[in-house]
Amino acid sequence: MIGRVGPAGNAANDPAANELTLQAGLPSQRALVPAPLIQRFPMKVRNSLKSLKNRHRDCQVVRRHGRTYVINKTNRRFKARQG
Repeated sequence: MIGRVGPAGNAANDPAANELTLQAGLPSQRALVPAPLIQRFPMKVRNSLKSLKNRHRDCQVVRRHGRTYVINKTNRRFKARQG
């Protein structure tokens, strides 16, 4: 066959094979992916950090690798990066 990549019995793309592994008691591909244990907060990206540094009393302005960041070690959701 032209255009087919991988072995003919690829269990990752075959829903029938996934059902068979679940019935046999074997872990499927989806069961092997760990769930996130902590909630992640995305970093805000702003042109100016002047107002973001006053969001919490523990916010600190640091410069790392040529970029300016606002970090907060007590409450991680108050993260920001300039630029």
